[in-house]
Amino acid sequence: MKLVPRLSIERGHADHGWLKTFHTFSFASYYDPRHDNFGCLRVINEDRVEPKTGFGTHAHREFEIFSYIVSGELEHRDSMGNVEVMKRGDLQMTSAGTGIRHSEHCHGGKQVHFLQIWSVPSTRGLTPQYFTRHFSDEEKKDQWAHIVAPVNAPGVVEKREASGPAPVHSPLNLYATLLSPGKSLSHTFQRGGMTRKGYIHVVQTSGFNPKESSGATIRVLGGEAGPVELREGDGAYIMTSPGEELGVENASDRVAEVLLFDME
Repeated sequence: MKLVPRLSIERGHADHGWLKTFHTFSFASYYDPRHDNFGCLRVINEDRVEPKTGFGTHAHREFEIFSYIVSGELEHRDSMGNVEVMKRGDLQMTSAGTGIRHSEHCHGGKQVHFLQIWSVPSTRGLTPQYFTRHFSDEEKKDQWAHIVAPVNAPGVVEKREASGPAPVHSPLNLYATLLSPGKSLSHTFQRGGMTRKGYIHVVQTSGFNPKESSGATIRVLGGEAGPVELREGDGAYIMTSPGEELGVENASDRVAEVLLFDME
């Protein structure tokens, strides 16, 4: 297994006043050909939007777009008629398919902090769909909550609201945990094919920080070059094989919110 750190300070970032954002991959005015995509994963933006502001109505097509709410409230409206206010623990997935238009605004008087994630669908020309799921802090405490999975995977329900992972039309699984100090977890990469890809990201819960990463610290185990330490905002590319095991331990004095992708 090979682990390649993607440090927070190396991400694209911008402070537009109403929006503070980080880009793991090339996005908007940030472009780095070394970080354009990874497998089907195309966008990981960590956004903070100020009250009474947001992203006006705009169009998307041929992407799977999901929002993971960290704090605050996010109002979503789209051309399919969906209107929803999402809070911490909510996950919203839009399968844009042949095309949708949507807007996202901060709802209420507090900043909303969320991750916007895009993946490339395995099939083009899909009918647009919208899904929401909720995962409590308790479901993520010191264990992996399986929050996104391929639409044809066991236990995935293709309904607007349901329990279990949100369906995605990409070969991608997403897990989330709130890992307590001193606790550790393992993950065995799914079987199928000759190789697997992964990406791990530590959510920047201590506030917007464009400088050296700080806050909660995790140690990622299993790499051929030894353990890798990541702090809030940091991530790492993972190149591995089906059935290999990754270890994650909290090496700090505070809870770490961690996302883990397992992909073809």
